[in-house]
Amino acid sequence: MKEDPETERQRNNVKLERLELALRASNEGIWDWHTAEKEIFYSRRILEFLECGKDHAPNLFLPPFDHIFEDERTAFERSVTQALQQGGPETLAVDARVLTGGGDWRWLRIRGTVVRDREGYAKRIAGSMINISLRKAAEAQVEEERFLLRQLIDHVPLQIYFKDLDSRFTMANQRMREWLGLPEGQDLTGKHDRDFFETDHWKPAETDEKRIIQTGEAMIDQLEHETWHEGDETWVITSKFPWKDRQGVIKGTFGVSSDVTKLVKAERAATELAGLLQQKNEAYEEELLLAREIQQALAGEGFPTATATDRSHVSFGARYIPISGLAGDFFEVMKMNDDCYGVLICDVMGHGVRSALIVAMLRGLLEKQRAQAQEPGLFLQGLNDGLAAILERAGTTMFATAFFGVVDLSTQTFRYACAGHPGPIVSGKNGVRQIACERSH
Repeated sequence: MKEDPETERQRNNVKLERLELALRASNEGIWDWHTAEKEIFYSRRILEFLECGKDHAPNLFLPPFDHIFEDERTAFERSVTQALQQGGPETLAVDARVLTGGGDWRWLRIRGTVVRDREGYAKRIAGSMINISLRKAAEAQVEEERFLLRQLIDHVPLQIYFKDLDSRFTMANQRMREWLGLPEGQDLTGKHDRDFFETDHWKPAETDEKRIIQTGEAMIDQLEHETWHEGDETWVITSKFPWKDRQGVIKGTFGVSSDVTKLVKAERAATELAGLLQQKNEAYEEELLLAREIQQALAGEGFPTATATDRSHVSFGARYIPISGLAGDFFEVMKMNDDCYGVLICDVMGHGVRSALIVAMLRGLLEKQRAQAQEPGLFLQGLNDGLAAILERAGTTMFATAFFGVVDLSTQTFRYACAGHPGPIVSGKNGVRQIACERSH
């Protein structure tokens, strides 16, 4: 028995209401367009998306597509044109920003089924629309964060890379591609260390990566010596880690390497230089030791026997303990005749080679001044003039102090002169006292 039209209409309305409820639950609305007409049917949900009533709702599928955002307008027009063409696709699928009645742009995902006549022309297109603005905003945020992260990865002065379980590259930053010498735009995906390095480098590196995959333990700050096919060699500090997916399953490894070639070469050069310096220092120490032995031998030559013609006698002795290998201390007892003996005590500023050289000069000047030894003042003045002349020619400044005394056994006197030197201490019948304490100009 056939239903009356009113009953059929009510049943269809119920079905439509159920469909509306289901679409509302999924945040979707339905639309229906008979292509021969300008009007289009939008469900209540779509009208809410468009923020307008049904009498003012635009037919989005008619030119000039002003309600479609400019960036998506060309793709939207192309999809609609293809759907309307004879023998075109059976479906319409496009995402676009649509201008709402409130003046805002809202992302809509538009899907439709094309109904065609016998000649293949579209006579009706019906489908659904869903508001995907929140999803698009989230995708844009993720894309922006991904872009920023990529910018960071590509511009840090480090080689960053990911490898699969077979140690083949799956991703690398710009610095890594440049490090491996790849031309601009060439992809590193699928390549292996063996494509760039000799076995003595890529084999241990692969072993390290397999161990990381098996144990899940990272390798931190390891110095690697890279030997290239072209014969070059570089050094990097590398840290490698297990690459895990969201479920914690290891997919491979990823690593960060830093070029330390200049540092390693500088360290090697410094080590080599240190070895050369050590050799030179040892040779210098040997020379200093020889100079010290000579200086001490000269200082310990002994003193002349001091016995006068009347058989009176005086003895000389010294104790010399320098605080460094080469010193500027100098003392000498020289015999002028059987009754007179000169005693010289000298101290050159500082220690080391310079002071020892001045002492050697003084020894030479001492022989030249022997003729004036009977007069202590003239003797020291002659030493000073000779030393000053030598230092002026050398363009250097050094200071020395000296004390010179003459022991005369025949007259039982001791005559002396002091040139800035601390006054000697004498001990006799009158007790212990210091002489040459007063300074004259």
